[in-house]
Order: sequence, then structure tokens, then C-alpha cells
Amino acid sequence: MQGITFLGNRQVELREFADPTPGPRDVILEIKASGMCGTDLHAYRREFTGTEHFVAGHEPCGVVVELGKHVADSEAKIGDRVMVHHYDGCGNCRHCKSGWSQLCDEGRITYGSGMGHGAHARYMCVASHTLVPLLDDLTFTTGAAISCGTGTAYGALKRIGLEGDETLAVFGQGPVGLSTTQFGAAMGARVIAIETSPERRELALEKGAHAVIDPSDVDPIQAIKDLTHGEGAHKVIETAGVAQARQAAVKGTRVWGTACFVASGGEVTLDVGPDLTFRQVTVLGHWTFSKNGQADCARFVSDRKIDVDSVFTHEFQLEQAEEAYQLLDQQKTGKGVFLPS
Repeated sequence: MQGITFLGNRQVELREFADPTPGPRDVILEIKASGMCGTDLHAYRREFTGTEHFVAGHEPCGVVVELGKHVADSEAKIGDRVMVHHYDGCGNCRHCKSGWSQLCDEGRITYGSGMGHGAHARYMCVASHTLVPLLDDLTFTTGAAISCGTGTAYGALKRIGLEGDETLAVFGQGPVGLSTTQFGAAMGARVIAIETSPERRELALEKGAHAVIDPSDVDPIQAIKDLTHGEGAHKVIETAGVAQARQAAVKGTRVWGTACFVASGGEVTLDVGPDLTFRQVTVLGHWTFSKNGQADCARFVSDRKIDVDSVFTHEFQLEQAEEAYQLLDQQKTGKGVFLPS
């Protein structure tokens, strides 16, 4: 089969890989949708190595087509529509047993990251215990989104305890930030979206943002205060991954408010007294979601009839990998997805 692999220095390649075969407790999926994630850009932009031999893609959704010999009927059956919790661990530590295998005491495997083959291919082999059922009324593209970016947005909103009478500020309107805006509005909050790209600001308005702010044009902290009677937002989620956004996220939070960092990597400098302590501000870090949280997100989308598919602005075939990642690299669009089948 063919699969997409990152070479670094903004190069991708469609390579030939052997069709996967399942181990005793594995299943083979026919991938129906494989989402593109902003974190893909770390591998896409890194220094060239020429040694990458793993299929990329960590937002898998598809159909079970083959079972390992020890996979029980209660775990998976041929024809099941499934998402994947895209981490694997020892299965025995307290984190794995609670569904947080990315925090495994023995070390995690992240599918599509160089530790295990990912979903940017026709087929994918995963451990059977990583499967999460895809509800019948959800599309494969929605399932792919929930498998990382959209699921992460939902997990962050649950982590901060967003309530319907609150104002939520969301820094960054890439795929995760846009889902955060969409879900925050669906939860009843008044959402302020902060984004430099005019295209993404327009998408945020379409997904329910009450107001949008261009931080390259105005001071986002003052703009948030102007929209909140001088107080700041009750809750703030930062998805942009840049130091200025992180500082502004904390400083744009009101007294007793909560700021949550979702984007990975980078640094932030804060003056602990005025920025945090003297205002009783809580700062959290949030990373993806548990397996149970992924299932909860799917039920939320189904129950509220949320159009997650509308977060996708581009669909690609595997042969369009170079075009797809050049577009993602511009960071001006909504979410992209590969449809291998």
C-alpha cells in the first residue's frame, strides 16, 4: 500500500509500505478518513533527516476489516465503524487503566508519530483496545476530527468547567481553536475568537463566535476587556502556541478566572504576582483526551447535532499530500482530511 511520510524541511513523500498484518490482539482498519492536525507541522517543518519510515497521520477513522486471533467479539468485529484513541501503552498502569494511555508509566506509543504507523494510508494496524465506536449518525470525517483536534477542544472545555453564562476567549482559530469556538458556543458560552488570519476569523464567526479580534491590529487584552465590561473573560483557551498569545491569554482572564494552554511546545513568561497570584487566576495545561473522553465527545456531537464536518474546508487524496501540507503550512484554512478509500 501507499502511505504518506514526513521527511522534514517541508517535504513529504508517498511511499510504498507493506500491507499491515495484525498481531494477536490487533485489528486492521480500512481507513475512511484521516485528519490533518496542526501538530503535523512540527514533523513537516523539522530539519531534514531522510530516515523517516513511518506512515504519518494520527486522526484515524475507518472500518475493521481483519482481526488478530485473540481479539474478542466484545472488542471488535469485522465491519465495525470505529475511531482510534491514537495512543498505546502498557495497559496495566493507573494511567492506562483510566483511559489515559498517553501518560503510560512505561512510555507511550503514538500512532503516526514515528513510534507506530499512522492513518495516512489505505490500511492501519492498531491495538484492539484503542478502538472507540463511531456512532451510526456520525460521518467518518467527524470521527477523524474527534480522534484528535476536535476531541482535544472538547476535553479542554470540560477541563475548565465552562458554563453557559460565561464568556470564553479562544486564542487561535486553527483546527483545534475553531472546534473550541464551535463547542463553546454549543455549550451556551459567549465566545470571543482571537486570530490573525482573516479567513480563519470569518470561519470563527460561522462557528458561533460572538466577536472576533485581530491581535495584529489591536491589543487583544484590552479588546477582551472592552467586550467584558473591563473584567476579562471567565475562561480562556490558548491554541496558537506562541508566547505572545499565552501571555495575553492569562492577562485577558478576569479575577478568579481560568486560562488553559492547549498548544504544545514553546515558552511563556509571566509576572506571577500581578498576572496570577493577586488576581487568583488558575492556569492549566491540557493534552488531548482519555479514551472515555473521546467517546463522550462523540456522544456530545451526536446529541447536540453539531456539524463537525463543517470544520473541514479541504479534502484530499493521498496523492495530493504535497499540496495538502503546503496549504496547511500557510495556517489560513480550516481543517483538512485525507480520504484514502
